[in-house]
Amino acid sequence: MVNADRLAATFKELVAVDSVSRSEGAFADLLQKRFTALGAEATIDRAGSKVGSDSGNLMVRLKGRSSAPALLLTAHLDTVEPGRGIVPAWNNGRFTSEGETILGADDKSAIAILIETVTILQEQNLTHGPLELVFTICEEIGLLGIRHFDFDQLKASFGFALDATDPDGLITQAPAVNHFTISVHGREAHAGAAPEKGINAIVLACNAIAGLPIGRIDQDTTCNIGRIEGGLADNIVAPAVTVTGEVRSHDEQKLEALTAQIAAAFEQAIEDAKQLHPELDPARVDLRIERSFSRTAIAEDNPVVALARRAAANLKRTLRTKRSGGASDANIFFEHGIMVGVLGTGMREVHTTREHIDLEDMVKSTELLLEIIRLHSAESAGPVGLRS
Repeated sequence: MVNADRLAATFKELVAVDSVSRSEGAFADLLQKRFTALGAEATIDRAGSKVGSDSGNLMVRLKGRSSAPALLLTAHLDTVEPGRGIVPAWNNGRFTSEGETILGADDKSAIAILIETVTILQEQNLTHGPLELVFTICEEIGLLGIRHFDFDQLKASFGFALDATDPDGLITQAPAVNHFTISVHGREAHAGAAPEKGINAIVLACNAIAGLPIGRIDQDTTCNIGRIEGGLADNIVAPAVTVTGEVRSHDEQKLEALTAQIAAAFEQAIEDAKQLHPELDPARVDLRIERSFSRTAIAEDNPVVALARRAAANLKRTLRTKRSGGASDANIFFEHGIMVGVLGTGMREVHTTREHIDLEDMVKSTELLLEIIRLHSAESAGPVGLRS
């Protein structure tokens, strides 16, 4: 049923159009025309003006041919750098880039699969429920596009994102993330003439970080220091430094406990400095902790999982539910009460110039999606999300 040659040609066409984060405009316009030609309604919102992109999110609606409820399908438009001037290479059934850029399979393999799926539905006049396809901008730089999406326009309360690796996997759990920005303020002084008159903010930050657990903490939790920026010159005792990082966990209590531990470590470093230098202006710390996104946790017995598993079983395949250490637009959908499992397309080594994908996996993903749509259209009650 899947036209592999057409799917390959579509993928090559898509990756040849640049769409790095905040520069998705030409790509969104191309897709709007493609889906409109397939008989769908396609509109672009104004999220771009809020996040600094030359495009908004693309919303595509395909009218149903059954009484099933609407089904959500979603992918993101943007790619990471180096993602300009991509030239795909083809060898023994595998797509790679020519080596100087990423390939863009994240997430254009998903979009090629969705185009092929809609094309098959239309050309073969297959029965399906209403489909709502959401293509977001700026996913790669903090899920920015979906944060400015108007969820009230959706009728679907469940669905699937295509933004993972394993074509036989369904991600149902993703962590919550706290992002922290910590500004440590010491006291400047000449590093050679009067170092005792200064309080080195970099040293204070290092003292705090040295006692923290970093990396994989346990099966649920990770912690990372991402950036340290500060100081003025080599001959000046550093008066200020900013530390940024994140804590991720599938367990809310662990997330909050580790976040509090980080804050306490920096506050203790300041107290130690005050004790050591009581005669100097006191050091201080400013902490800003923000929730980047909440966790996704779809139960094993949720109908969304059951639908995907039945579809895989009908294809003589086994679908495994999986945990992810990363996040996707599915996290934000989940925050809005919409159950979104994340399906894989076969993309490998994403965000590197070694990125690649096998056409065979893209075909498998398309077949699975078509079977999900077929089963869903036959179930007029359909699985439900959390929305009322």
